[in-house]
Amino acid sequence: MLLGIDAGGTFTDFVCVELGSQIGLKIHKTLSTPAAPEQAIMDGIRAMGLESAMKSGSLYIIHGSTVATNAVLEGKLAKTAFVTNYGFADMLQLARQTRPELYKLEFAARPPPVAADLCLETGGRLAADGSVIEPLSETELHQLVEKLRSLKPDAIAINLLFSFLDDSFEQAIAAAIHAAGLPAFVSCSSTVLPEYKEYERGIATWLNAALGPIVSGYIGRLQEQLGTCPIQIMQSTGESMAADKAANSAVNLLLSGPAGGLAAVRFLGKQLGIDRIISFDMGGTSTDVALLEGDISITNEGFIAHYPVAVPMVDMHTIGAGGGSIALVDSGGMLQVGPRSAGAEPGPACYNKGGAEATVTDANLVLGRLLPEAALAGSLKLDRQQAVAVIRKLAVPLKLSVEETALGIITIANEHMAKAIRLISVNRGYDPREFVLTSFGGAGGLHVCAIADAMLMHKAIVPVHCGVLSALGMVVANRGRQFSKTVSIASNNINEAELLHEFVLLQQHGIEQLQEEGLSDTELQITRSVDMCYVGQSCTLNVLWEDPQASINAFHLLHKRRYGYSLQTDTELVNLRVKVSAPSRDFKLPEIMALSNGNIIDHTRVYGDAGEVKMIARAGMDPEKNIEGPAIISEYSATTFIAPSWTARVDRLGNLLLDKIDP
Repeated sequence: MLLGIDAGGTFTDFVCVELGSQIGLKIHKTLSTPAAPEQAIMDGIRAMGLESAMKSGSLYIIHGSTVATNAVLEGKLAKTAFVTNYGFADMLQLARQTRPELYKLEFAARPPPVAADLCLETGGRLAADGSVIEPLSETELHQLVEKLRSLKPDAIAINLLFSFLDDSFEQAIAAAIHAAGLPAFVSCSSTVLPEYKEYERGIATWLNAALGPIVSGYIGRLQEQLGTCPIQIMQSTGESMAADKAANSAVNLLLSGPAGGLAAVRFLGKQLGIDRIISFDMGGTSTDVALLEGDISITNEGFIAHYPVAVPMVDMHTIGAGGGSIALVDSGGMLQVGPRSAGAEPGPACYNKGGAEATVTDANLVLGRLLPEAALAGSLKLDRQQAVAVIRKLAVPLKLSVEETALGIITIANEHMAKAIRLISVNRGYDPREFVLTSFGGAGGLHVCAIADAMLMHKAIVPVHCGVLSALGMVVANRGRQFSKTVSIASNNINEAELLHEFVLLQQHGIEQLQEEGLSDTELQITRSVDMCYVGQSCTLNVLWEDPQASINAFHLLHKRRYGYSLQTDTELVNLRVKVSAPSRDFKLPEIMALSNGNIIDHTRVYGDAGEVKMIARAGMDPEKNIEGPAIISEYSATTFIAPSWTARVDRLGNLLLDKIDP
């Protein structure tokens, strides 16, 4: 039995798949417990009747968590010392010296990631060609260890210049720390991110060290509660890794939950024969959007808060717009929505748990798009009167009706989300009309038609079990690792034999790690790629590696698509990348049975142009039978609003297929 668990900021989702002659699938959703995420997980396992399977160790768990993400966003990191070369102690504070906003000349100063008294300098400096400029003496090692002993950090990040060329100095420092018996979590930049750009490498190493004790503690508590059950943790790349390895790679877990959603979208796309998809994941706290052309796109230019995270992660854009996003009237009298969220506690006002501010969920309830009797996690009941009361507080200064204000909240939230989709599509040279919008998350279905209209898209999908799709993604995710190394070679000066040797070394490292998890060579798939740029550029594009000329041609084509032009000038091969993965268990979702008792269960009214709408239970919809909007389709954990000028039907797998009606 495979159990996918997605612990989000507001809800924790579960999908249990029992493999056999017939596929059994069970879903569940419960309120998250941010102070102790493992508590919600245990509550869900008990509610699903899986305790006996857990105790016998026959439950195979794949888990995506926001523990690392929340720790960074909330600044609740372990006390970390930063070790670098002489003269570079202020590396993380200087950063790239770029303004947060291009045309804003004045902005509030940010505190450095690591306090000055925790930034230490030592010898062991390399030149750009790998030669030694400053050796590392035993005296310097002893002095460094004694400084660390007096500072008593919980974690130590070691980031020496050009350590990706030769890691011996970093490893010597780590060995000295361990030999001295210092009780600190140690991260070396040559292990975390063996690439050039010392600031980005330093941030990744600091984050890995600062998150290590937190992630290790959480995983330890979870393993203790789950007994002998094997546990995999979802990485930011959409691949899972063994839980006992995850603590040493904490920085690779920052997009753990959202990556599961993309794994599920890729899985469904393959089953439906669709490879051009824009995913739209709207949860309680945030919305994640991404573009897929077959496989999941990976980037090494991601950000968490204002920190660059150069480790590989899914190429996704996240905004603070979710069902729990709080609406307010600013000092200029304008209505604003997000990024602040009501979260799980107290949640939207309509949850009747003490929330006193209007949210997107409250607005949907007031407009009639979300039904008061909708089935929610934790046996929650929606209170429309509470939603009306908090929105009225905004309506009075705006001099609008409650319904007009609620519609304004929804319109603003929709524009935030449409803007995010433009960033990952139009701004990169893609026409959204050539893609299918795939909407999921507990709140996504309420906005899918409006978002598709804003992007001029004509087709959309609300997948089966859309409210817990990220948890399904945990179940179908591949196991794997991604490795990289900076080489910086002019393309006209490539020695293919030497390059192949470097690829093989990275590849072997990945194979060994997955073999330690019990996988055999025959199960593993290898993908090689390179980061390239025109000589003189500082940013790169990633293309598959076949041979030098094929990769150069692919780079020119990708550059033209992304930026609108290509150059007839020399290129440079900057980084090598190797992905080693094992495919997930292959299964197909069970088909739904045709029904003959009709679809429409009632009618209701919503505010605006829709007027009277049909109320439909998704579980009672006949496959391939069209339903014209306006309609509200309800299910456990999610509601879909079919706007006028749209039709909906379910396919044999239970996916809701939406089509725009031509005017």
